[in-house]
Amino acid sequence: MAIPNILSNISVPLLSTVDTALMGHLSEAHLGAVGIGSMIFNFIYWNFGFLRMGTTGLTAQAHGANNKTDCSHNLGRSLLVGMGLSLVLLALQLPLEWLSIKLLQVDQTLDDLVHIYFSIRIWAAPATLALYVLFGWFFGMQNALYPLYLTIAINLCNIGLSFLFIMHYDMGIAGVALGTVIAQYLGLLAGIVLLIHRYTDYIHLFGAAIFREWSAIQRFFMVNGDLFLRTLCLTFVFAFFYSQSSAAGTTILAVNVILLQLTNWVSYGIDGFAFAAEALVGKYRGAEQRDKVTEAIRYSMYWGLSLAVLFSMALWLEGKFIYELFTNQQEVIRAGLPFMWYMILFPLVGFLSYIWDGIYIGLTATRTMRNAMFLSLAIFLVIHYLLKPHYGNDGLWIALLLFMLIRGLIQSLYYRRFGWALP
Repeated sequence: MAIPNILSNISVPLLSTVDTALMGHLSEAHLGAVGIGSMIFNFIYWNFGFLRMGTTGLTAQAHGANNKTDCSHNLGRSLLVGMGLSLVLLALQLPLEWLSIKLLQVDQTLDDLVHIYFSIRIWAAPATLALYVLFGWFFGMQNALYPLYLTIAINLCNIGLSFLFIMHYDMGIAGVALGTVIAQYLGLLAGIVLLIHRYTDYIHLFGAAIFREWSAIQRFFMVNGDLFLRTLCLTFVFAFFYSQSSAAGTTILAVNVILLQLTNWVSYGIDGFAFAAEALVGKYRGAEQRDKVTEAIRYSMYWGLSLAVLFSMALWLEGKFIYELFTNQQEVIRAGLPFMWYMILFPLVGFLSYIWDGIYIGLTATRTMRNAMFLSLAIFLVIHYLLKPHYGNDGLWIALLLFMLIRGLIQSLYYRRFGWALP
Protein backbone atom coordinates (compact mmCIF):
# COMPACT_ATOMS: atom_id res chain seq x y z
CA MET A 1 0.00 0.00 0.00
CA ALA A 2 2.73 2.49 0.92
CA ILE A 3 5.13 2.13 -2.01
CA PRO A 4 2.61 3.07 -4.75
CA ASN A 5 1.44 5.94 -2.53
CA ILE A 6 4.99 7.27 -2.13
CA LEU A 7 5.70 7.02 -5.85
CA SER A 8 2.40 8.74 -6.56
CA ASN A 9 2.92 11.44 -3.96
CA ILE A 10 6.47 12.43 -4.93
CA SER A 11 5.32 13.13 -8.47
CA VAL A 12 3.17 15.97 -7.05
CA PRO A 13 6.05 18.05 -5.61
CA LEU A 14 8.06 17.10 -8.70
CA LEU A 15 5.54 19.08 -10.73
CA SER A 16 5.65 22.15 -8.50
CA THR A 17 9.44 21.83 -8.35
CA VAL A 18 9.65 21.97 -12.15
CA ASP A 19 7.27 24.94 -12.26
CA THR A 20 9.31 26.73 -9.60
CA ALA A 21 12.59 25.97 -11.39
CA LEU A 22 11.23 27.20 -14.74
CA MET A 23 10.11 30.47 -13.16
CA GLY A 24 13.24 30.75 -11.00
CA HIS A 25 15.40 30.91 -14.11
CA LEU A 26 13.34 33.79 -15.51
CA SER A 27 13.42 36.23 -12.57
CA GLU A 28 12.80 36.66 -8.84
CA ALA A 29 9.40 38.16 -9.71
CA HIS A 30 8.34 35.08 -11.70
CA LEU A 31 9.58 32.80 -8.91
CA GLY A 32 7.66 34.75 -6.28
CA ALA A 33 4.52 34.97 -8.44
CA VAL A 34 4.29 31.25 -9.15
CA GLY A 35 4.88 30.58 -5.43
CA ILE A 36 2.08 32.96 -4.47
CA GLY A 37 -0.21 31.62 -7.20
CA SER A 38 0.41 28.02 -6.19
CA MET A 39 -0.19 28.89 -2.55
CA ILE A 40 -3.52 30.50 -3.40
CA PHE A 41 -4.70 27.28 -5.01
CA ASN A 42 -3.19 25.19 -2.24
CA PHE A 43 -5.19 27.32 0.19
CA ILE A 44 -8.36 26.84 -1.86
CA TYR A 45 -7.98 23.15 -2.67
CA TRP A 46 -6.49 21.99 0.62
CA ASN A 47 -9.66 23.23 2.28
CA PHE A 48 -11.55 20.69 0.18
CA GLY A 49 -9.11 17.92 1.03
CA PHE A 50 -11.93 16.34 3.03
CA LEU A 51 -13.26 15.11 -0.33
CA ARG A 52 -10.29 12.74 -0.44
CA MET A 53 -9.70 12.09 3.25
CA GLY A 54 -13.32 11.62 4.27
CA THR A 55 -14.01 9.43 1.26
CA THR A 56 -11.01 7.24 2.11
CA GLY A 57 -11.93 6.75 5.76
CA LEU A 58 -15.63 6.04 5.22
CA THR A 59 -15.04 3.83 2.17
CA ALA A 60 -12.26 1.84 3.87
CA GLN A 61 -14.51 1.05 6.81
CA ALA A 62 -17.37 0.06 4.49
CA HIS A 63 -14.97 -2.09 2.46
CA GLY A 64 -13.68 -3.76 5.64
CA ALA A 65 -17.29 -4.52 6.61
CA ASN A 66 -17.87 -5.91 3.07
CA ASN A 67 -20.69 -3.39 2.44
CA LYS A 68 -20.63 -2.69 -1.32
CA THR A 69 -23.67 -0.43 -1.17
CA ASP A 70 -22.04 1.94 1.33
CA CYS A 71 -18.85 1.96 -0.75
CA SER A 72 -20.84 2.99 -3.82
CA HIS A 73 -22.89 5.61 -1.99
CA ASN A 74 -19.79 7.22 -0.46
CA LEU A 75 -18.44 7.73 -3.99
CA GLY A 76 -21.72 9.15 -5.27
CA ARG A 77 -22.19 11.60 -2.39
CA SER A 78 -18.61 12.82 -2.57
CA LEU A 79 -18.76 13.40 -6.33
CA LEU A 80 -21.98 15.39 -6.02
CA VAL A 81 -20.52 17.55 -3.25
CA GLY A 82 -17.29 18.04 -5.21
CA MET A 83 -19.12 19.15 -8.37
CA GLY A 84 -21.27 21.57 -6.39
CA LEU A 85 -18.25 23.13 -4.71
CA SER A 86 -16.38 23.49 -8.01
CA LEU A 87 -19.29 25.44 -9.50
CA VAL A 88 -19.21 27.76 -6.48
CA LEU A 89 -15.47 28.33 -6.98
CA LEU A 90 -15.95 29.22 -10.65
CA ALA A 91 -18.81 31.58 -9.84
CA LEU A 92 -16.78 33.36 -7.14
CA GLN A 93 -13.42 33.46 -8.92
CA LEU A 94 -13.13 37.27 -9.05
CA PRO A 95 -13.74 37.92 -5.33
CA LEU A 96 -11.58 34.88 -4.48
CA GLU A 97 -8.67 36.30 -6.45
CA TRP A 98 -9.04 39.77 -4.91
CA LEU A 99 -9.30 38.39 -1.36
CA SER A 100 -6.34 36.03 -1.83
CA ILE A 101 -4.08 38.81 -3.10
CA LYS A 102 -5.05 41.04 -0.17
CA LEU A 103 -4.61 38.36 2.48
CA LEU A 104 -1.23 37.26 1.14
CA GLN A 105 -0.04 40.89 0.95
CA VAL A 106 1.12 40.41 -2.64
CA ASP A 107 3.60 43.06 -3.76
CA GLN A 108 2.16 45.32 -6.47
CA THR A 109 5.00 44.33 -8.82
CA LEU A 110 3.65 40.77 -8.77
CA ASP A 111 -0.06 41.60 -9.20
CA ASP A 112 -0.19 41.13 -12.98
CA LEU A 113 1.70 37.84 -12.94
CA VAL A 114 -0.43 36.41 -10.13
CA HIS A 115 -3.62 37.52 -11.93
CA ILE A 116 -2.60 35.73 -15.14
CA TYR A 117 -1.85 32.52 -13.24
CA PHE A 118 -5.06 32.61 -11.20
CA SER A 119 -7.45 33.48 -14.03
CA ILE A 120 -6.30 30.45 -16.04
CA ARG A 121 -5.79 27.83 -13.36
CA ILE A 122 -9.17 28.37 -11.65
CA TRP A 123 -10.84 26.56 -14.58
CA ALA A 124 -9.27 23.30 -13.42
CA ALA A 125 -11.49 23.31 -10.30
CA PRO A 126 -14.11 20.73 -11.44
CA ALA A 127 -11.45 18.25 -12.54
CA THR A 128 -9.30 18.80 -9.44
CA LEU A 129 -12.10 18.21 -6.93
CA ALA A 130 -13.44 15.20 -8.85
CA LEU A 131 -9.95 13.69 -8.81
CA TYR A 132 -9.78 14.23 -5.03
CA VAL A 133 -12.89 12.08 -4.71
CA LEU A 134 -11.69 9.37 -7.09
CA PHE A 135 -8.31 9.15 -5.37
CA GLY A 136 -9.92 8.92 -1.94
CA TRP A 137 -12.32 6.22 -3.09
CA PHE A 138 -9.60 4.15 -4.73
CA PHE A 139 -7.51 4.36 -1.54
CA GLY A 140 -10.52 3.30 0.53
CA MET A 141 -11.02 0.31 -1.77
CA GLN A 142 -7.39 -0.68 -0.97
CA ASN A 143 -6.36 0.18 -4.54
CA ALA A 144 -3.17 2.25 -4.40
CA LEU A 145 -2.19 1.50 -8.00
CA TYR A 146 -4.87 3.55 -9.78
CA PRO A 147 -3.93 6.78 -7.94
CA LEU A 148 -0.30 6.02 -8.81
CA TYR A 149 -1.06 5.62 -12.50
CA LEU A 150 -3.23 8.73 -12.58
CA THR A 151 -0.88 10.97 -10.60
CA ILE A 152 2.18 10.07 -12.65
CA ALA A 153 0.26 10.50 -15.91
CA ILE A 154 -1.18 13.87 -14.85
CA ASN A 155 2.15 15.24 -13.71
CA LEU A 156 4.09 14.00 -16.72
CA CYS A 157 1.51 15.69 -18.96
CA ASN A 158 1.72 18.82 -16.85
CA ILE A 159 5.52 18.96 -16.93
CA GLY A 160 5.62 18.29 -20.68
CA LEU A 161 3.00 20.94 -21.41
CA SER A 162 4.74 23.48 -19.15
CA PHE A 163 8.04 23.02 -20.99
CA LEU A 164 6.26 23.26 -24.33
CA PHE A 165 4.29 26.40 -23.47
CA ILE A 166 7.22 28.18 -21.79
CA MET A 167 10.24 27.12 -23.83
CA HIS A 168 8.65 26.82 -27.28
CA TYR A 169 5.74 29.27 -27.17
CA ASP A 170 7.29 31.70 -24.63
CA MET A 171 4.03 31.91 -22.62
CA GLY A 172 5.74 32.50 -19.26
CA ILE A 173 3.57 32.04 -16.19
CA ALA A 174 0.45 31.55 -18.33
CA GLY A 175 2.06 28.41 -19.76
CA VAL A 176 2.50 26.92 -16.28
CA ALA A 177 -1.16 27.53 -15.42
CA LEU A 178 -2.52 26.28 -18.76
CA GLY A 179 -0.45 23.11 -18.53
CA THR A 180 -2.01 22.38 -15.15
CA VAL A 181 -5.57 22.89 -16.40
CA ILE A 182 -5.19 20.61 -19.43
CA ALA A 183 -3.40 17.89 -17.44
CA GLN A 184 -6.12 17.85 -14.75
CA TYR A 185 -8.90 17.23 -17.27
CA LEU A 186 -6.90 14.53 -19.05
CA GLY A 187 -6.36 12.89 -15.65
CA LEU A 188 -10.08 13.03 -14.82
CA LEU A 189 -10.95 11.39 -18.13
CA ALA A 190 -8.44 8.61 -17.44
CA GLY A 191 -9.82 8.18 -13.90
CA ILE A 192 -13.37 7.74 -15.18
CA VAL A 193 -12.17 5.13 -17.67
CA LEU A 194 -10.42 3.18 -14.87
CA LEU A 195 -13.48 3.43 -12.62
CA ILE A 196 -15.80 2.05 -15.29
CA HIS A 197 -13.33 -0.66 -16.25
CA ARG A 198 -12.77 -2.06 -12.74
CA TYR A 199 -15.82 -1.09 -10.66
CA THR A 200 -18.85 -1.37 -12.95
CA ASP A 201 -20.79 -3.37 -10.33
CA TYR A 202 -20.38 -0.55 -7.81
CA ILE A 203 -21.55 2.08 -10.30
CA HIS A 204 -24.76 0.07 -10.80
CA LEU A 205 -25.54 0.60 -7.10
CA PHE A 206 -25.83 4.38 -7.57
CA GLY A 207 -29.38 5.61 -7.08
CA ALA A 208 -31.82 7.72 -5.10
CA ALA A 209 -30.97 5.78 -1.93
CA ILE A 210 -27.87 8.00 -1.71
CA PHE A 211 -30.20 10.75 -0.47
CA ARG A 212 -32.57 8.62 1.68
CA GLU A 213 -30.13 7.09 4.17
CA TRP A 214 -30.25 9.93 6.68
CA SER A 215 -27.91 8.42 9.30
CA ALA A 216 -25.24 7.75 6.66
CA ILE A 217 -25.68 11.25 5.20
CA GLN A 218 -25.39 12.79 8.67
CA ARG A 219 -22.19 10.86 9.40
CA PHE A 220 -20.81 11.81 5.97
CA PHE A 221 -21.26 15.52 6.63
CA MET A 222 -20.06 15.36 10.24
CA VAL A 223 -16.82 13.62 9.24
CA ASN A 224 -16.23 15.94 6.30
CA GLY A 225 -17.17 19.04 8.30
CA ASP A 226 -14.55 18.23 10.93
CA LEU A 227 -11.95 17.58 8.23
CA PHE A 228 -12.82 20.85 6.50
CA LEU A 229 -12.27 22.86 9.69
CA ARG A 230 -9.04 20.99 10.43
CA THR A 231 -7.71 21.61 6.93
CA LEU A 232 -8.82 25.25 7.00
CA CYS A 233 -6.56 25.76 10.02
CA LEU A 234 -3.64 23.99 8.33
CA THR A 235 -3.94 26.04 5.15
CA PHE A 236 -4.23 29.18 7.25
CA VAL A 237 -0.85 28.39 8.80
CA PHE A 238 0.86 28.09 5.41
CA ALA A 239 -1.02 31.04 3.92
CA PHE A 240 0.03 33.09 6.96
CA PHE A 241 3.60 31.88 6.39
CA TYR A 242 3.50 33.07 2.76
CA SER A 243 1.93 36.36 3.80
CA GLN A 244 4.69 37.05 6.32
CA SER A 245 7.32 35.99 3.75
CA SER A 246 5.87 38.33 1.13
CA ALA A 247 5.89 41.22 3.58
CA ALA A 248 9.59 40.58 4.25
CA GLY A 249 10.57 41.40 0.65
CA THR A 250 11.12 39.70 -2.70
CA THR A 251 14.36 37.91 -1.72
CA ILE A 252 13.02 36.35 1.49
CA LEU A 253 9.83 35.42 -0.35
CA ALA A 254 11.89 33.63 -3.03
CA VAL A 255 13.92 31.82 -0.33
CA ASN A 256 10.82 30.66 1.50
CA VAL A 257 9.10 29.60 -1.74
CA ILE A 258 12.03 27.25 -2.41
CA LEU A 259 12.11 25.92 1.15
CA LEU A 260 8.36 25.30 1.12
CA GLN A 261 8.81 23.32 -2.08
CA LEU A 262 11.13 21.10 -0.05
CA THR A 263 8.51 20.75 2.70
CA ASN A 264 6.19 19.48 -0.04
CA TRP A 265 8.68 16.76 -0.92
CA VAL A 266 8.86 15.76 2.75
CA SER A 267 5.12 15.83 3.37
CA TYR A 268 4.14 14.03 0.18
CA GLY A 269 6.80 11.38 0.73
CA ILE A 270 5.86 10.59 4.33
CA ASP A 271 2.18 10.84 3.42
CA GLY A 272 2.72 7.67 1.39
CA PHE A 273 2.75 5.80 4.70
CA ALA A 274 -0.02 8.01 6.09
CA PHE A 275 -2.27 7.15 3.13
CA ALA A 276 -1.52 3.46 3.64
CA ALA A 277 -2.48 3.91 7.30
CA GLU A 278 -5.78 5.55 6.27
CA ALA A 279 -6.72 2.61 4.08
CA LEU A 280 -5.49 -0.21 6.32
CA VAL A 281 -6.59 1.22 9.67
CA GLY A 282 -10.00 2.03 8.16
CA LYS A 283 -10.33 -1.47 6.70
CA TYR A 284 -9.41 -3.20 9.97
CA ARG A 285 -11.58 -0.81 11.97
CA GLY A 286 -14.54 -1.71 9.76
CA ALA A 287 -13.76 -5.42 10.19
CA GLU A 288 -13.40 -4.98 14.00
CA GLN A 289 -9.82 -6.36 13.97
CA ARG A 290 -8.25 -4.44 16.83
CA ASP A 291 -4.88 -6.22 16.72
CA LYS A 292 -4.49 -5.44 13.02
CA VAL A 293 -5.15 -1.76 13.68
CA THR A 294 -2.37 -1.70 16.29
CA GLU A 295 0.00 -3.48 13.92
CA ALA A 296 -0.75 -1.05 11.06
CA ILE A 297 -0.11 1.93 13.37
CA ARG A 298 3.22 0.52 14.55
CA TYR A 299 4.54 -0.16 11.07
CA SER A 300 3.37 3.23 9.80
CA MET A 301 5.29 4.97 12.56
CA TYR A 302 8.49 2.97 12.02
CA TRP A 303 8.57 3.54 8.28
CA GLY A 304 7.51 7.19 8.54
CA LEU A 305 10.43 7.90 10.88
CA SER A 306 12.86 6.01 8.63
CA LEU A 307 11.89 8.09 5.60
CA ALA A 308 12.10 11.30 7.66
CA VAL A 309 15.70 10.45 8.62
CA LEU A 310 16.59 9.86 4.95
CA PHE A 311 15.08 13.22 3.96
CA SER A 312 17.04 15.03 6.68
CA MET A 313 20.30 13.40 5.66
CA ALA A 314 19.78 14.32 1.99
CA LEU A 315 19.03 17.95 2.88
CA TRP A 316 22.07 18.13 5.17
CA LEU A 317 24.45 16.76 2.54
CA GLU A 318 23.16 18.59 -0.55
CA GLY A 319 21.68 21.88 0.71
CA LYS A 320 23.45 24.26 -1.67
CA PHE A 321 23.05 21.97 -4.67
CA ILE A 322 19.29 21.81 -4.02
CA TYR A 323 19.06 25.63 -4.02
CA GLU A 324 20.91 25.77 -7.33
CA LEU A 325 18.39 23.40 -8.89
CA PHE A 326 15.64 25.91 -8.17
CA THR A 327 17.29 29.16 -9.15
CA ASN A 328 20.40 30.75 -10.62
CA GLN A 329 19.78 33.98 -8.69
CA GLN A 330 22.91 34.19 -6.50
CA GLU A 331 21.34 36.67 -4.09
CA VAL A 332 18.54 34.19 -3.36
CA ILE A 333 21.02 31.32 -2.87
CA ARG A 334 23.20 33.33 -0.48
CA ALA A 335 20.20 34.53 1.52
CA GLY A 336 18.71 31.05 1.69
CA LEU A 337 21.62 28.91 2.83
CA PRO A 338 21.40 29.89 6.55
CA PHE A 339 17.77 28.73 6.61
CA MET A 340 18.51 25.24 5.29
CA TRP A 341 18.95 24.02 8.87
CA TYR A 342 15.23 24.45 9.46
CA MET A 343 14.54 22.18 6.50
CA ILE A 344 16.95 19.57 7.86
CA LEU A 345 14.93 19.49 11.08
CA PHE A 346 11.52 19.65 9.39
CA PRO A 347 11.13 15.92 8.50
CA LEU A 348 12.14 14.82 12.01
CA VAL A 349 9.68 17.08 13.82
CA GLY A 350 6.89 16.74 11.26
CA PHE A 351 6.63 13.02 10.47
CA LEU A 352 4.63 12.24 13.62
CA SER A 353 1.76 14.57 12.70
CA TYR A 354 1.60 13.25 9.13
CA ILE A 355 1.34 9.62 10.25
CA TRP A 356 -1.21 10.38 12.98
CA ASP A 357 -3.35 12.22 10.44
CA GLY A 358 -3.59 9.04 8.39
CA ILE A 359 -4.42 6.94 11.44
CA TYR A 360 -7.10 9.34 12.66
CA ILE A 361 -8.71 9.45 9.21
CA GLY A 362 -8.80 5.65 9.06
CA LEU A 363 -10.52 5.59 12.46
CA THR A 364 -12.77 8.50 11.34
CA ALA A 365 -11.71 10.19 14.60
CA THR A 366 -12.14 13.52 12.89
CA ARG A 367 -13.48 15.49 15.86
CA THR A 368 -10.35 14.79 17.90
CA MET A 369 -8.19 15.52 14.85
CA ARG A 370 -9.96 18.87 14.45
CA ASN A 371 -9.52 19.78 18.12
CA ALA A 372 -5.80 18.94 18.02
CA MET A 373 -5.42 21.29 15.06
CA PHE A 374 -7.30 24.12 16.81
CA LEU A 375 -4.96 23.91 19.80
CA SER A 376 -1.82 23.67 17.63
CA LEU A 377 -2.86 26.71 15.57
CA ALA A 378 -3.34 28.82 18.69
CA ILE A 379 0.12 27.82 19.97
CA PHE A 380 1.67 28.58 16.54
CA LEU A 381 0.30 32.13 16.52
CA VAL A 382 1.44 32.82 20.08
CA ILE A 383 4.97 31.56 19.33
CA HIS A 384 5.17 33.56 16.09
CA TYR A 385 4.16 36.87 17.65
CA LEU A 386 6.54 36.31 20.58
CA LEU A 387 9.49 35.63 18.26
CA LYS A 388 8.75 37.98 15.33
CA PRO A 389 10.08 41.23 16.85
CA HIS A 390 13.46 39.67 17.65
CA TYR A 391 14.10 36.93 15.09
CA GLY A 392 12.32 37.86 11.81
CA ASN A 393 12.32 35.02 9.29
CA ASP A 394 14.10 32.73 11.76
CA GLY A 395 11.21 33.23 14.16
CA LEU A 396 8.74 32.35 11.42
CA TRP A 397 10.51 29.05 10.74
CA ILE A 398 10.87 28.22 14.43
CA ALA A 399 7.13 28.77 14.89
CA LEU A 400 6.37 26.45 11.94
CA LEU A 401 8.65 23.69 13.25
CA LEU A 402 7.11 23.87 16.71
CA PHE A 403 3.62 23.84 15.18
CA MET A 404 4.38 20.55 13.41
CA LEU A 405 5.98 19.01 16.50
CA ILE A 406 3.25 20.08 18.92
CA ARG A 407 0.48 18.81 16.63
CA GLY A 408 2.05 15.35 16.52
CA LEU A 409 2.54 15.26 20.28
CA ILE A 410 -1.05 16.31 20.98
CA GLN A 411 -2.35 13.58 18.67
CA SER A 412 -0.10 11.05 20.42
CA LEU A 413 -1.51 12.02 23.81
CA TYR A 414 -5.10 11.79 22.56
CA TYR A 415 -4.51 8.29 21.18
CA ARG A 416 -2.78 7.17 24.36
CA ARG A 417 -5.83 8.28 26.34
CA PHE A 418 -8.66 7.04 24.08
CA GLY A 419 -7.06 4.42 21.82
CA TRP A 420 -9.52 2.60 19.55
CA ALA A 421 -12.39 4.72 20.96
CA LEU A 422 -11.09 8.07 19.71
CA PRO A 423 -14.11 10.35 19.14
